[in-house]
Amino acid sequence: MNTFTTNIQLVYVLAAACFVVGLHLMNSPATARRGNQVSTAGMAIAVVITLVLLIHQGSVTGVGWTVLIVGALLGSLAGLWSARRVQMTAMPQLVSMFNAVGGGAAALVAVNDYIEMESAHSGVLGTTTVFTLLDVIIGSVTFSGSIIAAGKLQGLITGSPVMLKGGRAINVGLIAITLGSAAFMLTTASLPALLVVVLGSLAFGVLMVLPIGGADMPVVISLLNSCTGIAVAMAGFVISNWGLIIAGALVGASGGILTKLMADAMNRSLGNIIVGGFGTGDSLVAAAVTGDAQIRAIAADDAAIQLAYASKVIIVPGYGLAAAQAQHGVAELAAVLESRGVEVSYAIHPVAGRMPGHMNVLLAEANVPYPQLKAMDEINPEFPRADVALVIGANDVTNPAARRPGTAISGMPILDVDQAKSIIVVKRSMGHGYAGIDNELYTNPKTSMYFADAKRAVAEMTSAVKTLVG
Repeated sequence: MNTFTTNIQLVYVLAAACFVVGLHLMNSPATARRGNQVSTAGMAIAVVITLVLLIHQGSVTGVGWTVLIVGALLGSLAGLWSARRVQMTAMPQLVSMFNAVGGGAAALVAVNDYIEMESAHSGVLGTTTVFTLLDVIIGSVTFSGSIIAAGKLQGLITGSPVMLKGGRAINVGLIAITLGSAAFMLTTASLPALLVVVLGSLAFGVLMVLPIGGADMPVVISLLNSCTGIAVAMAGFVISNWGLIIAGALVGASGGILTKLMADAMNRSLGNIIVGGFGTGDSLVAAAVTGDAQIRAIAADDAAIQLAYASKVIIVPGYGLAAAQAQHGVAELAAVLESRGVEVSYAIHPVAGRMPGHMNVLLAEANVPYPQLKAMDEINPEFPRADVALVIGANDVTNPAARRPGTAISGMPILDVDQAKSIIVVKRSMGHGYAGIDNELYTNPKTSMYFADAKRAVAEMTSAVKTLVG
């Protein structure tokens, strides 16, 4: 390795160091914005040094530069448009598409390197590496699986588990064929075998995600994000790029840790999630219950009295809040209550929303103070002291049914909302959450149901509180 190449790799390490520092800063909401900026600086360094390397090598022709520049411009414009136009409610879908792009790009790097290597050696045996095969397999699975996940989140594909007849046997067959073809490529140069590996991996990605229900989508997003990182790291080994290796390893490791934490938050093993079949997708049903269970509806004025004269209010946000884009209204309601001396905090369940950290980002967008955002373990002991727990669009994560055996969510850690002195639940209807079961919180004698879109309900309660205290 000559001096120039060594210096290039050292600059890649500098870029990777920015990724490490940025990831560390993202541990706290207060420093997450700066973490993004540091990570962006690292990526800018990596892109610039890659262009310098290409110019020095002279390996890119005039047509190649045209394709490279046009591709970079199109990608930048697409990223800018996404950042400005995509709503926070659609952010999980966007993350899934980013996972797909990352995994697909990494797989293409390996495919291109393999074809070039075989061409250079005229099909000499043994030119395929384990890194190349892992890159192709993991990248292809991530690509197709992430597209299916995005389709489920967007509603283009049903959020309910799609169980194909003989699907698991087909998956086993795909794994055997894909790994068998990959093993064959380790000893024999074969483009048809490479095609089999790619197609088998793409098909497995689709069939792996289809049977997974909406309740598990936050975990799936984390898992696919981790796979993207691993594929990128493998691509780094394929083309001997330190920056890609370190950056991919960071994403893979952090995504893997997050996946484990999310699975633990649902009291489900990763294997059980991959097998699928849990969660029906959010469903709307009439505002009625069966049997002897009773619900009590509440109006804005009654809710305002409870909130305005409380000493402590805990707000529990869920995906219903995100879907209605009610985060700014909630922040305004909290500000009005705080002006009366009410202590306000937010209970954030690890799997609230449709991706990890969804609620934190959503509320931060509305300038909710970071110290008020409290994780489940921190906020649960405070519910018995709360005069009012205001649940906005959250469902499964507040269901007391998780505490007893025999239900779809048995053992899942939940927010202890039912321990509050009074509970107000804002929902459009008595619809099920993604687990597809009734929420026993709604029939609790302390619970009052406010049936309305979250944005409208919050606005009405805020107006009523202002009138009450005015």
